[in-house]
Amino acid sequence: MPTILITGAARGIGQATAELFLANNHQVIAVDRRWQDSTLADHPALQRVDFDLQNTDAIEEMVHGLPAIDTLVNNAGILYVPPHDQFPAKQRKEIIAVNLEAPAQLIESVAPAMKSKQSGRIVNIASVAAFTGHPDLWYGITKAGILNMTKAYARFLGKDGILVNAVAPGPTKSEMYDQLPQSRKDSVMASVYSGRVCQPAEVAESIFWLGTSSPAYVNGATIDVNDGSYPR
Repeated sequence: MPTILITGAARGIGQATAELFLANNHQVIAVDRRWQDSTLADHPALQRVDFDLQNTDAIEEMVHGLPAIDTLVNNAGILYVPPHDQFPAKQRKEIIAVNLEAPAQLIESVAPAMKSKQSGRIVNIASVAAFTGHPDLWYGITKAGILNMTKAYARFLGKDGILVNAVAPGPTKSEMYDQLPQSRKDSVMASVYSGRVCQPAEVAESIFWLGTSSPAYVNGATIDVNDGSYPR
């Protein structure tokens, strides 16, 4: 049974992804720092890990205490929405740690075991925020960094049979989307052809494909799940 490590798995895209892997007979290790309000149902193949990804120095130790990982899904992310010139240093550091540093450290931590078996898949969750000058400065910066990281690790690890790809969702129903001011939601939805918010399960399907059965020649790629439109 393949083992999947998913961060930010207690809700939203992470939860939908965990549920999809579980429904297809995978062992899922679900990492999150806030489980108390999660609706992710218990399952014999589910292992919950309570861990704060801000603690990047402890990630390697956390991973080494787990079974060997076949697929890593770097999904966890945070968003703060203050004006760019009033961004608290604490929030900036948290976003950089969780959205950018933690995914890199997780890749470094799972890569040795993947190299030893010459097989593995890594799926990084970016955002359409990576493609434009985003209103939420540090969120956009970290998601653009995820795309660069994806291509870099595809180059670093491809020779070892490890596929590293990304998914860039558009507006998706989640706590992150819900916290946006209504004016921002209206602006975002104006660029979406169907006029509706994406459902987490729709993003999960793309993650599942990259994490299980996409062709070996798909490496360093980004799949946009945004209804064909981008923020203005």
